[in-house]
Amino acid sequence: MDDISRAPAGVAPLLGKPLAGKTVAVVHAAWHSCGSYQVNVSQIAAYRALGARVVSVAMMDALGPRAPEGGRWDAYLDASRDIGADRRYYSGASRSSFLSPAFLARGYWPLIHGDQASWLIEIARRSPPPEDFDGESVDLIHANHFFTLPFVERLKQGESIPVILETQDIQARQFVLRNQGGFFIPPYADYSDMLAVELDWMRRADLCAHLNEEEYRDFGNLLPEARHALIYPAVPDVPRAAGAQIVIVASDNYANYKSLRWFLTEVAPRAGGAKVAIYGNIDEGVKRRDPALYEAHVRCFMGRVDNIASVYKRAGCVLLPTVEGHGLSIKAVEALACGAPIIATPHAFRGMRIDPATLSNVSLAHDAAEFAQFWRKAQARSDRGDTPGAASDTRLLYEEAFSLAAYARALAAALETLSA
Repeated sequence: MDDISRAPAGVAPLLGKPLAGKTVAVVHAAWHSCGSYQVNVSQIAAYRALGARVVSVAMMDALGPRAPEGGRWDAYLDASRDIGADRRYYSGASRSSFLSPAFLARGYWPLIHGDQASWLIEIARRSPPPEDFDGESVDLIHANHFFTLPFVERLKQGESIPVILETQDIQARQFVLRNQGGFFIPPYADYSDMLAVELDWMRRADLCAHLNEEEYRDFGNLLPEARHALIYPAVPDVPRAAGAQIVIVASDNYANYKSLRWFLTEVAPRAGGAKVAIYGNIDEGVKRRDPALYEAHVRCFMGRVDNIASVYKRAGCVLLPTVEGHGLSIKAVEALACGAPIIATPHAFRGMRIDPATLSNVSLAHDAAEFAQFWRKAQARSDRGDTPGAASDTRLLYEEAFSLAAYARALAAALETLSA
C-alpha cells in the first residue's frame, strides 16, 4: 500500500494552478441535503482552485424516467444550485431495465435478498453517457462511491483516463445499517457478500482516496495491492457561533436515529430540564420509527432548515451524542468549524487522527450520566447568556485539517503521485 497521507497542518499554500488547462469530471450520485453532497461541492471547489475546468456528472441511484426528468430529479436540481461546476451532466437507468432478464437476475433478485451493492452496480451499468458528453475532453475523473464505477467506464469509452475513487466509507457497512428494519427475503445478503462486490470494483481505480482514518486503514488491509490516500474532506465553512442556544444537527439516517434515541432515552432523563433544539429532518425518522418517543420530545424538534448556517450562528453549544455510525461525521466537522463548545461522545470523532481530549472547548462524555452532567453545565452558561469566543481549539483544527485550502493541498499532493 502506498501511503499518500494528507499534507500536515501548516503546510505552505499552493503556488500557481497545477491543473490549469485541464478538465476534471466529478462523478457522483444525484444526492442532496446530505454529507456526501457537501463533499462533492468541496471537490468541485478544490479542483477549480487548482486551476481546472470542472464538470459535474450526477447519476441517479434508482430507476426512473430519462434524466433529468421526474420528481427525484426536480428535487435534486432545486437543492443543488450551489454545486459550483462549470457544466453539469445527468444520467440514470431507465425503468425499462425491468424488461431485461439480466437486470432482474443480477440486480433485482439480489436486492430482494438485501444485496444493495449488486443492485447499485446494475443501475450504474445501465446509466448511459449523458447527451453531449462525448464532446468533453476529460483529463481526470474523480468518482464518488464504488457503485458509480460501471458508469465511469461508460463515460471513458475506452480512453485511458486516470480515475480517483473517493470511497466515502466502506459502503457495505452502510448497506448493513440500511437493511436493519427493512423487508427482505432469505437467504439474506451479508456484509461479506456486499464487501466482495465493493472491493472488486475498487481494484479498477488508479487511486483510492479515503476521507477518514478508519476506512483508510481497513481498505489498506483489504486491498494492499492498491494505491491509497488519506485525504480529509473539505467541509464548507459555517458562521462562528455567537449565540446561547444548545443545538443538535442531524439528518434522517438510521445511525443518527439510534444515536438520538440513546440521547432522548438515556441522557435527557438525567439532564434536569436542560434544553436542546434539534435541527434537521431527523424528526421525520424518529416520528416514523418511534411515534411515542417523538411525541414525548416534540418541542425539541425544529425540523429541517434551509439555511443550516443560521443554526450554527445562534449556537452556544453543540451536542454530538453519537453512539452509531461509520466513517467521518460531517456534522462533527461543522461543529468544529463554528467554534462553539462541544459536548460529545468519543465516537463522534471517529475517523480523525486527533485526540479530542486535547481540545479545550470539547467535553468528552463516556456515558449517559456524564453527558447529562456536561449538558446541565452548558444550560447554566446559556441561562447566563454566555456566548462562545471568536477563536477556539476546534476552530483552529477545522482550518488546519478540514478547510478547502487544506483539502486542495492534500489533493494536489495525491495527484502528483499519479503522474510520477
